[in-house]
Amino acid sequence: MSPRVVVLDYGSGNLRSAERALARAGADVTVTPDLDVAAEADGLVVPGVGAYAACMAGIEKLGAQDVIHARVADGRPVLGICVGMQVLFEFGVEHGVRTHGLGVFPGGVTRLTAERIPHMGWNTVEVGSGSNLFRGVEDERFYFVHSYAAPPTGIEGVLTTASHDEPFLAAIERGPVAATQFHPEKSGDAGAAVLANWVRELT
Repeated sequence: MSPRVVVLDYGSGNLRSAERALARAGADVTVTPDLDVAAEADGLVVPGVGAYAACMAGIEKLGAQDVIHARVADGRPVLGICVGMQVLFEFGVEHGVRTHGLGVFPGGVTRLTAERIPHMGWNTVEVGSGSNLFRGVEDERFYFVHSYAAPPTGIEGVLTTASHDEPFLAAIERGPVAATQFHPEKSGDAGAAVLANWVRELT
């Protein structure tokens, strides 16, 4: 029986491509704003594109922050993707405005100090020791689209890093929570393998 995965529909995110990629990875996928369904799923995916503040506003309007926190407290898997990863931190700063996040991870997300912004396209990552997400993944190139990121310091967990003029956190695994700054659903075979590893852990 396939694990039940909910892609949380709170008004932001590339929902259909994530849905298709997770289904190919072996999950029984539902895209829904229904918080009861999200609470009961084997795995919850928090997507996100665009502005940090807009994503947090969507999460709070839906009331999804309580479900996300409850799942983390109960040790039930959550996967954040792109801005869905960023909102798991305590805060994000965009255009000089600081927005509070979910506070699952300490620290914040700030603008990359790179010559070219946004960081868009394929980049390699350095996989953290003991990673489950990247187990058996030989191609370590993934697709990124972002101008903001969390630093790879001051946080515990399995940290996978990348660099765009400066190092940043490309993925994190800690307890029931995993998150990627890159888009696994847009990252070809390597991204598919990452999603398959996450789905496999749900069973």
